Formats: sequence, C-alpha cells, structure tokens
Amino acid sequence: MGTIEALILGLVQGLTEYLPVSSSGHLAIGSALLGVDSEENLMFTVAVHVATVLSTLVVLWGEIWKLVRGTFAPCETRADGARRPNADQRYLLAIVVSMIPVGIVGVFFKDTVERIFGSGLLVVGVCLLLTAALLAFSYYARPRQKEEISVRDAFVIGLAQAAAVLPGLSRSGSTIATGLLLGNRKESMAQFSFLMVIPPILGEALLDTLKVVKEGFAATFSGVGALPMAVGFVAAFVSGVVACKWMIGVVRQGKLIYFAYYCAVAGVLTILFK
Repeated sequence: MGTIEALILGLVQGLTEYLPVSSSGHLAIGSALLGVDSEENLMFTVAVHVATVLSTLVVLWGEIWKLVRGTFAPCETRADGARRPNADQRYLLAIVVSMIPVGIVGVFFKDTVERIFGSGLLVVGVCLLLTAALLAFSYYARPRQKEEISVRDAFVIGLAQAAAVLPGLSRSGSTIATGLLLGNRKESMAQFSFLMVIPPILGEALLDTLKVVKEGFAATFSGVGALPMAVGFVAAFVSGVVACKWMIGVVRQGKLIYFAYYCAVAGVLTILFK
C-alpha cells in the first residue's frame, strides 16, 4: 500500500465512520478499486480507527467533560424524597448498556465476523441495501418523542450496533435510525451514537495491538510503511472531525433520507459490479 492509497483509504474511513453509509463497506469497495488489501496490515486498520475515535473526542469534548463531571455529582432527589441517579449518570449507564451486545459479538463471534468480511463484495452490496431500507423507514416513521434515552432503548440500539459489524451495514446509520424509531429525539441521537462507539473501537484497537505484539511488528508492518501509515492516520482524523460535526447537523435537520438514496444506489452498483 502506497502513500496515495493510504491517503484515500484514510479519508474514506474518516468520512464514512460518521456518515450513515458504512465505513467497513466503503473501505472494502475502496480497497477493491485501488487494488490493495487494507486488511493485509493490521496496524493500518487500527491506526485509522483510532484516528476516528480521536476526532470524536475533539468534536464532543465539551459533552464528554460534562458527562464525566456529572457522573461524580450528587444523585437527584425526587418529590417523594427518594433518590435516583442524575441525568448524566443515567446517560452514562445507557452508554455502558449499549456496549453489551457488541462486546458479546466481539468476544464470542469475532472469527465468524472476520470470515464474513472476507466473503466478497456481494455481502457489502446487500448490507448497503439494508442500510438504505433502515434509514428510509426511520425517516418516514413518526413515533412519539421521548425526553431521554432509556436503558432499554440503549440496549436495543446496542443490538443495532452489534449487527452493524457486517460490512456494508452502517453503524451510525443503524444506531441513529434505531434510536429514532424508538422515539428518541433527533437532537440527542447523533451524539449518543458517536459516544457509544468510542469504548468498543478502543477495545478492538487494544486487542488488535496485543495481536500485533504477539505476532511481531515486522509481520504486521510488512504491507504499509511508516509514511503511508502516518498519512492514513492524519487523513482519517481530519476527515473524521469534519464528518462528525456535519453529521450532527444533518441528523438534527432530519435529512437522513438522502443517505438512504445513496446507499441504495451504491448497494445495487456493488452487487452488479462485484
């Protein structure tokens, strides 16, 4: 993998991690078009994913710091005198609960997922069509709006995130659309979707890094040099910052239907020209 290919794939990862069009699916398509195998070097994959996590931390730092402070604040006292967790503590609990399904998939079904990733572009095309259908359905559905994301809703959204390990099934699209279908407000779903993915990605990066250490750095760096690695990381970070900020505004304006059209066209073309 050369510097130009690393730049392109880094941009693709950063942009599509937040846009509801599937970063894994687009990385597979981009790699096929460029004639490279992005999976040949594990550290490149780890680097671009960590870069997108860092872009989330930069964009949502104010909300993250508020959440941290609120977690250590006193609990709320209800009118009947009973105490319950405050809003920030409930929000953090929802994030933790949302991580359970993808954690189970990562621990017990990692090999199965990796086999699916290597099964070709047909799976990517079909999953892109599923993403399009889910986005369209969430756009036209009009459930009753809720004030906050409940623990039950967080678990269901987490199930959507776990299903989105399939290449072509957008993680952000699946989680945001599922949250909207459950009646959660547009203003809160993009932020929740982006925050809930931070721990799983960092956990996956840690496991992959341990695998790198076990297998030896020479083997895992054999496909990508230091310069392409750095270029891919920076490209993923910068494009991730731009995409994260833009996507929050898109969700608030309720314009996900345009991404449904895109995923439908991309899915059909991928299946036809796989």
